[in-house]
Amino acid sequence: MKILMIEDNESVAQMMDMFFKKEQWEVANAYDGESGLAMFKAAPESFDIITLDLNLPKMDGMEVAQEIRKLSKTVPLIMLTARDSESDQVLGLELGADDYVTKPFSPITLVARIKALHRRAETVEQAAEPTAAPAGDFDVVTDHFKLSTKTREAYLDGEEIAGLTPKEFDLLHTLAGNPKQVFSREQLLQLVWDYEYYGDERTVDAHIKKLRQKIEKVGPQIIQTVWGVGYKFDDSGLNQ
Repeated sequence: MKILMIEDNESVAQMMDMFFKKEQWEVANAYDGESGLAMFKAAPESFDIITLDLNLPKMDGMEVAQEIRKLSKTVPLIMLTARDSESDQVLGLELGADDYVTKPFSPITLVARIKALHRRAETVEQAAEPTAAPAGDFDVVTDHFKLSTKTREAYLDGEEIAGLTPKEFDLLHTLAGNPKQVFSREQLLQLVWDYEYYGDERTVDAHIKKLRQKIEKVGPQIIQTVWGVGYKFDDSGLNQ
């Protein structure tokens, strides 16, 4: 695996280099936003994952994230930052980050997050390899909704829910595959992000928000909040 680490704190970068090398990962380091973006632009297909600090010289991490997502919708992206406000974290996730780690962090925790995101990305790639599913070949079918993991497509009353990111699709698949079952945020972190719960539920909330926005472009809301517990999929109340 090859990692692009965009981090202006050289001590942090050097510390993580040691941990990455123990995993036999290759690392490319950039110490400001402009050079990090330039490195990715030069070879976007060569990086398996990106770690991105938000407080960067020359170009802010938020801007870098936006530009990276213009070049690649799928490269796994973890934001690293000393910022701890909810608005900053939610904004980072909405700009396309797959995960968010607040400094100071445990190197072992970051390595675990990277492994989880890489496994998820490989699963997405493998799912895209087979030929398109034939008409009617869907993994989840309800009265109003259907979803195919082969084509990575989802439909609500015949209208495609377009523009789903890999994480949004996986969230929808997990929820819709178990209609009316309530999932806590901790459960969704384990099932969709594939790592043990580390305490930041806002990752789930931010992705649910974006998923709902895309669903609402084609029809009624089918992802419901169960206050004090979590989320569930339920289209049983929609008009036939």
